[in-house]
Amino acid sequence: MAEFIKIYEDKPSEAAIAKVVKVLRDGGLVIYPTDTVYGLGCDITNSRALERIAKIKGVKLEKAKFSFICNDLSNLSDYVKQIDTSTFKILKRALPGPYTFILPGNNNLPREFKKKTTVGIRVPANNITLEIVRQLGNPIVTMSIRDEDDVVEYTTDPELIFEKWQNLVDMVIDGGYGDNVASTIIDLSGHEPEVIREGKGDLDIL
Repeated sequence: MAEFIKIYEDKPSEAAIAKVVKVLRDGGLVIYPTDTVYGLGCDITNSRALERIAKIKGVKLEKAKFSFICNDLSNLSDYVKQIDTSTFKILKRALPGPYTFILPGNNNLPREFKKKTTVGIRVPANNITLEIVRQLGNPIVTMSIRDEDDVVEYTTDPELIFEKWQNLVDMVIDGGYGDNVASTIIDLSGHEPEVIREGKGDLDIL
């Protein structure tokens, strides 16, 4: 059964963040708050954990559409091809924030994602998540935790999330109520920015 841990966003406890990082390093799955909906993630370098997330999502790992959460733009060159100045300016304006940007991937992607030409990048404006990624030292692979209920697509209450997911994951972070609007997805891999999904993020950044 998963561990349920309370972390305050305005001042995340170092010890609590270290506990989360240990779970991720050991191949565990963690549900955590973002600046949009709660997400489910694992260490990008752990193949076993990636397989587990794909299984939960009911997709083959190589076909899964995951995003990577980075703690700032300095990680970008690890996984993304060189981007032009106008693209970088959009990223600088928007991040940290409630956006997922699709960018051209490079050859350093973990082998599970080698066949992908693009990668989704998130830098959420949430201190808990950014601190986890910073302490971990590399991105986490993420997906939103959707609800089967058509009326309520995203559960916002961490206790209800824990009730539903406690036997599938290793840790659930209570970072307060989440949002029920997902991130705005913008594809920056082509000649012009293309909005794939309009969510919480404002389109004025384009």
